[in-house]
Amino acid sequence: MRTAALKIETVTEESFEPRPFQVYTDRHLDRIEALKQLPEAQRFEMRVVASVLPFRVNQYVIDELIDWRAVPDDPLFQLTFPQREMLEEADFERMAALLEKGADKREIAVAASEIRARLNPHPAGQMELNRPMVNGEVVNGLQHKYRETVLFFPAQGQTCHSYCTFCFRWAQFVGDKELRIASSEAGTMLDYLRQHPDVSDVLITGGDPMVMKTRNLKQYLEPLLGEDLAHIQTVRLGTKALTFWPHRFVTDPDADELLALLERLVESGKHVALMAHINHGREIGTDIAREAIRRIRDTGAEIRSQGPLLAHINNDPDAWARSWREQVRLGIIPYYMFVERDTGAKRYFEVPLARAWDVYRQAMQKVSGLGRTARGPSMSAGPGKVEIQGVAEIHGEKVFVLRFIQGRNPDWVQRPFFARYDDQATWLNHLKPAFGEDRFFFEDEYRAMVSEAE
Repeated sequence: MRTAALKIETVTEESFEPRPFQVYTDRHLDRIEALKQLPEAQRFEMRVVASVLPFRVNQYVIDELIDWRAVPDDPLFQLTFPQREMLEEADFERMAALLEKGADKREIAVAASEIRARLNPHPAGQMELNRPMVNGEVVNGLQHKYRETVLFFPAQGQTCHSYCTFCFRWAQFVGDKELRIASSEAGTMLDYLRQHPDVSDVLITGGDPMVMKTRNLKQYLEPLLGEDLAHIQTVRLGTKALTFWPHRFVTDPDADELLALLERLVESGKHVALMAHINHGREIGTDIAREAIRRIRDTGAEIRSQGPLLAHINNDPDAWARSWREQVRLGIIPYYMFVERDTGAKRYFEVPLARAWDVYRQAMQKVSGLGRTARGPSMSAGPGKVEIQGVAEIHGEKVFVLRFIQGRNPDWVQRPFFARYDDQATWLNHLKPAFGEDRFFFEDEYRAMVSEAE
């Protein structure tokens, strides 16, 4: 085995001091010193929103990422701290009234649950279509939407070092247990994978599996080294830790053990990819984040980046181009620009599809070929991942040119189709077929899938 982790440890001891992990939730808003510069009314608005949507931030994000001189417009502040407009006005006023009158916890919880239920907590058929069935029973903690890839949600990893305000998996973090997808049984995932030799990729996701201790992560990853799971070629780890808590890979007590685990997977012949969620270039601008990137790459694992286009945070082609250029310089592979999903606080963060395409196109024009690996803008919709390939005029009709990057039926993949141009549309279900067609080519089959699941 290579000794990259041991070599790096010496650099770490000389350069970085361990930092205690300090986190704040909605119960601790009044303890965050930096917030005291804001008006009381604004801090109250945060409490109102945080009573419905999850809030969690750590001291590293507060100290190192947010530019408090630019608050409230600072993109990293918008990324982590709740804003009033994240809720519909009527819902905001309802929760505000309850907090102002000192309502009991039960009354607040009931109101919050009712509001959450209207926020499309599990979009794109995650509960109805994505969870596999074996012998008529749902396999807890798994999603299997695309043939080659299985997602696993370990129960110990269903939180994050900080929460993103736009998070499409926000339902994993609120108190409503019926909204969560998770399993504490490694055997559940492993048995399912053994029974499906056509699966080549497993994605450990959440939440964030990197909140787990390495000893817990091992129970899910080490069995993948067995001969009975040789068909699993790629191990993906979805994480925000690279930017929200890079200490996980540098100074945490089991950081070297984690890197050795990744290295062992690589040396066994597995392709290991950290699917890093990067929403703004400043997230990879700290010394410790860059050290974390270096250490991960020294294990032989690769880092791929993905993130949605978001109003108030990165709705700017220059921001994307700068971020992609820096990622390439650091050895990160730009992978996806997503469209903000139709869930949670989407009303605050969503960007029209026409604007999304324009941002993507302009950003692509400003990077070299190595930065043009990012696909998008892509909607992770019910039928699959649908990419906007452009805007065109065909036979006098202005249209969106679309294709499936992934589809519930693999035969849909790479088939171009067209939708009438709509400068206000923000999601696939807002689009209408072009050229007088009454439905898209995949709709009948997809509706049949939905009906069968019901």
